[in-house]
This record gives sequence, C-alpha cells and structure tokens, in this order.
Amino acid sequence: MLAQSPAPAKTPARRKLLIVGDSLSAEYGIARGTGWVALLEARIAKEALRWEVINASVSGETSSGGRSRLPALLQQHRPALVLIELGGNDALRGLPLSMTQANLTEMTRAAKAAGARVLLVGMAVPPNYGRKYGDDFIALFGTVAKAEETALVPFLLKGVADGPDAESLFQPDRIHPKAEAHPRLLDNVWPVLRPMLK
Repeated sequence: MLAQSPAPAKTPARRKLLIVGDSLSAEYGIARGTGWVALLEARIAKEALRWEVINASVSGETSSGGRSRLPALLQQHRPALVLIELGGNDALRGLPLSMTQANLTEMTRAAKAAGARVLLVGMAVPPNYGRKYGDDFIALFGTVAKAEETALVPFLLKGVADGPDAESLFQPDRIHPKAEAHPRLLDNVWPVLRPMLK
C-alpha cells in the first residue's frame, strides 16, 4: 500500500488593499508603472508582504464620485484595507468643504462597515484659493480621521508642493507631479501604511 504524501501546505491568501483616488493616484500625465501606487506594489512585493493592490483611482474624481463608486468596489473586491485619496478636485472646483467632509466621512464609514480598515490621505490647495479656505481644507481630513478613528497621511504632496524645488517637480499644469516626484509621494504614505499591512 502506497503511503499518502502529505497535502501541500496552503499558501495564505493575499489580502486586498483598495485605493480610491484621483489623478494623483491614477498616473495622470506620466508613464504607466511610474506612479506612487505602482511603486507601492513593487515595495510590497520586495518586502514579501501578502497584499494585492487594487488601484480604482480615476483622473478627475471628486469625493462625490468616489462615494458613489465605493459600495460596488467594496462588494467586488472585499478589501481588508481601503486608502482614500480624494478631495483635491473638490477644492479645485470650489465645492463646499462641508460636502467634501460629508463624502469622506460616508466613504470611511462604508469601508469600515464592510470590515476594512481605512487610511485617509490629506491634500492641500494652492495659496491662490485664500488662506482661510486652504487652512480649512487641510483641516477637514484631520477632522474626519479623528472622528472616525482612522489613520491619516496629512499631506500627500509634502516635500513636493511645499519644497524648494516645487516648480521643477510638477508637470506644466502645476497640479500633477512629474514621475520623479512620485517616490516622495510613496515616502509620505509608507510610514503610515506599513504598520497597517502587518
């Protein structure tokens, strides 16, 4: 009688990280594979972390658009972690801050209700929008993160938009970073995201 060989050990399934963002996460104006999300995928692979990155970012997306798309994305992918990078286009269109805050709050709650943890990524607006609007806009991300007890990256473009070489790091529209700036975007996200991937 032949001895049965032991069944191969099951490889644990990879958990899913869903990224819902705008053009900053959708590689607008740069070569595919050079944006911060692609760099994140490469870093996760290099560190042999068992996570699959699903980039559901859309150029031009507002927080309202993200809010309307999120339920289907949660149902389809069943992520363990949701990174929300939205709000910049709301500000560029001068939409009410209360609306952006409500949308981000609802997205956070929907993700948590689906069993996912949430990382909120903050943004700032150019100074020509006025100091009060700019300050209030930055603050709303912290307000949502605190109220919903979620992790926060205060400013995705830190060291890019507010650095000494800011102009050289942006595409001609002065809104979208060049490919060479995207490693800095990942460096802003990684210290907050990495502990959540354990």
